[in-house]
Amino acid sequence: MSGTIADPRLSGRVAPKRRLRLSWSDPLLRNIVWQVLIIGALAAVIWYLVGNTTRNLEARHIATGFGFLSHNAGIPIGEHLIPFDPSFNTYGRALIVGVLNTLKVAVVGVVLATILGTLIGIGRLSRNWLVARLSAVYVEGLRDLPVLLQLLFWYGLLQTLPGPRQSWRLGDAVFLSNRGIKVPLLDWQDAHWWTLAAFLLGVLGTLAWARLATRRQEATGIRPPVWPAALGLLVGFPALAWAALGAPFTLDYPVLHGFNFQGGGTISPEYGALLIGLVTYTAAYIAEIVRSGIQAVPNGQIEAAAALGLRPGAALRLVVLPQALRVIIPPMTSQYLNLTKNSSLAVAVGYQDVVSIASTTLNQTGQAIEGIALIMAVYLTISLSISLFMNWYNAHIALVER
Repeated sequence: MSGTIADPRLSGRVAPKRRLRLSWSDPLLRNIVWQVLIIGALAAVIWYLVGNTTRNLEARHIATGFGFLSHNAGIPIGEHLIPFDPSFNTYGRALIVGVLNTLKVAVVGVVLATILGTLIGIGRLSRNWLVARLSAVYVEGLRDLPVLLQLLFWYGLLQTLPGPRQSWRLGDAVFLSNRGIKVPLLDWQDAHWWTLAAFLLGVLGTLAWARLATRRQEATGIRPPVWPAALGLLVGFPALAWAALGAPFTLDYPVLHGFNFQGGGTISPEYGALLIGLVTYTAAYIAEIVRSGIQAVPNGQIEAAAALGLRPGAALRLVVLPQALRVIIPPMTSQYLNLTKNSSLAVAVGYQDVVSIASTTLNQTGQAIEGIALIMAVYLTISLSISLFMNWYNAHIALVER
């Protein structure tokens, strides 16, 4: 029957159909209304800002858009990982060079800061009085100094080194002067690219074999050895590819000619000051994270490792640190992000990162909004990539109840 619902409990009678009544006392209705209002207000603010900015730019006859990226740059860049000629290359390529320079600082800095911070964090818990106190002085001293001041200190220190003719040298291969650190550079050829690809495949194969060994250990209680496969995949396979392609290995050594060096590779004072400053500063925070993570492991675990006959170093490596990682990883992610964002201070020491090159670009082209937007997009992409990877790793090592 239309408009009614039969109820077997009403012995022949029919009950009227219930109607949905909406009232402000309903939490669901309130949530929907507030969310719609907030989204609408946010959209209105964005619409106003975009419209106001567009009108102001038109009134000042300032062009908008990213068409300037295809124009000739004319920006001299001292350090670049890819070929760059300011006479021919565009602003877009200059910004790519800046992004690569930023990544060169961030990636190397994260690795070095992790190693240094872990060693100092362990040193703070050492039974050796001198090691523990020196580690504590390092942590408390560097954390209380502004990072910009530390960058300026390291840059000024590197500038006081002797000139090329009086440079400090290690044999005839490494030279340290106020022009930077000159080191031998490998003459990179196509065979080296194939060797690198073979090494990366070896890394993937080693990880797959280690995972298979873990599953077999869980099933049978016996873990197959991993190191023979790792040795063959990480060393033997790349060496075989390198030998098969002719085994090229030629080093370009730096040589002093006149008042400067020629040949070899250079670690500039600007890059060195930025890297040293960021690594030492971030390592002080990482050290405290590592120390707190180790102290979060119950003492019973350490006592059990000692009862099994493990030496302190083996107990730390095999028992304590794997458990401490679950406490260390989340705050460590924040320090990686801080190091990456602090690299934007590179302009203070003259290192041309993406902020420096984008600032020069917007000064030359007048595209201030687009330039700032590109800087924000670069740092947002790098930060989100780091967060995604660290969150994946944190979930991978988390304890799973079965």
